[in-house]
Amino acid sequence: MPEEQKRPVDGATQQMLEKARRDGVETAWDRHATMEPQCKFGTSGLCCRNCFMGPCRVVEGVPGQERGVCGASASTIVSRNFARMVAAGTAAHSDHGRSVAETLLMAATGKAPDYTIRDVQKLNAVARLYGIDPAEKSTAALAELVGLTALSEFGKHEGEQRFLKRAPEPRQKIWKENGIAPRAVDREVTEVLHRTTMGVDQDFRTILAQASRCALADGWGGSMIATELQDILFGTPIPRQARANLGVLREDTVNIIIHGHEPTLSEMIVLAAQDPKLIAKAKAAGAKGGITVAGMCCTANETLMRHGVPIAGNSMQQELALATGAVEAMVVDVQCIMQSIVRVARSYHSKIITTSAKAHITGALHMQFDEHRALEVAKEIVELAIDNLQNRGKVEIPSEVNDLVVGFSHETIRYMLGGRFRASYRPLNDNIMNGRIRGIVGVVGCNSPKFACDTANWDLVTELISKDILVVQTGCMAIASGKQGLLQPEIKEKAGPGLREICDTVGIPPVLHSGSCVDNSRILIACCEMVREGGLGADLSDLPVAGVAPEWMSEKAVAIGQYFVASGALVVFGIGLPIEGSREVNDYLTGGIAKELGGRWAIEPDPKRMAQVVREHIESKRDALGINEKKERKLFDMADRRELKV
Repeated sequence: MPEEQKRPVDGATQQMLEKARRDGVETAWDRHATMEPQCKFGTSGLCCRNCFMGPCRVVEGVPGQERGVCGASASTIVSRNFARMVAAGTAAHSDHGRSVAETLLMAATGKAPDYTIRDVQKLNAVARLYGIDPAEKSTAALAELVGLTALSEFGKHEGEQRFLKRAPEPRQKIWKENGIAPRAVDREVTEVLHRTTMGVDQDFRTILAQASRCALADGWGGSMIATELQDILFGTPIPRQARANLGVLREDTVNIIIHGHEPTLSEMIVLAAQDPKLIAKAKAAGAKGGITVAGMCCTANETLMRHGVPIAGNSMQQELALATGAVEAMVVDVQCIMQSIVRVARSYHSKIITTSAKAHITGALHMQFDEHRALEVAKEIVELAIDNLQNRGKVEIPSEVNDLVVGFSHETIRYMLGGRFRASYRPLNDNIMNGRIRGIVGVVGCNSPKFACDTANWDLVTELISKDILVVQTGCMAIASGKQGLLQPEIKEKAGPGLREICDTVGIPPVLHSGSCVDNSRILIACCEMVREGGLGADLSDLPVAGVAPEWMSEKAVAIGQYFVASGALVVFGIGLPIEGSREVNDYLTGGIAKELGGRWAIEPDPKRMAQVVREHIESKRDALGINEKKERKLFDMADRRELKV
């Protein structure tokens, strides 16, 4: 794609890109341009460096170049690389879940006194899913049992992931018949790495089966644990209003950006920034407006949907936020954090503060976060940011900012559809069956400089809602929609007539923000609720639903995609997938796997065609369910009424 076509349409992003270039600051877009053309072997999955007889680069169908030094074929190399991406993504999400479980356990036993149990109802529900009877147990005792049980899911020696029982029975049967029901999370990650080591598994089908098993350990294990336990600790999200884009930063405040994925830290930063003494100190230092905390990437989604903390941007804007010259501190934990932010910060006054023992960056200031004294550490970080205000130079903050409504957890959706005493997915199912809503699509994932920033999201989402397809979003794509004004109820005017009617009746926008990337597990649970409610088939693979990641870049996205495929869904990736170097692997993942698991991959870079692929899939599912058949309207007479069974 020519560089001029990759220029972001978002005015704030474009303004800061131009400023960064004036300031002599290099960004991800600049580095991407210098990398082109990118290595075809890498993008097609054909580069193997799993041992040091290589690296080997093979070309399928070319004599003398078809196999690596060890004899590995293209299908073996591509499937190994794919599986390793799944394992890495699973490890990232699941380590996140483990950290949350450890924090819950510390909170329950009094070792992390700054954390409390915010959602006791959710605690009771998760306890029952784990086979723990909440009766006659204190909140602390029950939380301790749940925390211990959750931690056991990562390393237990026998049994399967307990949350698998949430799936419909036909889906559980498919997993068992195919031998991919996940055991301990750590075991599945380890087995992928072992199988894909030189000289071990060399059949692409069995390698990919283990990739599915590992991915399911993410979706139905690590990620789901993270989501459920974060709700217990920090509160289950409910709809709230907020604002998004770089315009949320303020010239008259100390600006702190919280960036990363684990909310154990960001929750405390938000709390510390509300301390009257620290606010007074900020004002005394010259910040008349006090302190602004703004989120970035998935930390943004976590604090946004629980506290209404404004979003500064998604992952591709992290360098640009610093280029405003208005950021006193960017506080990071783990995942999606560019090493380049330290170099960018040197051109301004910003402090880059790393806080996780797992994620150090050369040149950054490290302030180790400790859950045992969480609020104390958070206050130290906020105070450091206040002290840095005196070093601020010239500031340029874009004016762009959009209002948005967020916080649509699956519990919230049930409540909005039926109220406190009749909470149910029945109205949703009914309106899918009657055609007002054609289906549901999750538009999720990352940003990439391979696209004009966020344009794919706008083109895809607006096309889908115009065709009466409800959109659910997580991760940086949800932030993209927030910046583009797609998370406002008023955007219903761009929806088709059926979807618009539902939005008016229920009081929701046609695009629902459901959280961070680990919160894709909320979409899994919602799909299970739809099957359980009845009328849309017996299995997840029967539902008129799909998932799309238009601008993915992280290995986590591959793990997410594979657990949705293994759960029976169509998953469309917009930029490509490193499987095209092997015809066998490509054909299997985009077709053959559906015969075994009900789901499959599709690759389509054009957003309009992407929407068409999804629509055709949804209509095929509706045809199979028989809900596309037009039924003749019948007027009941008295005899007909007597035949009705009540």
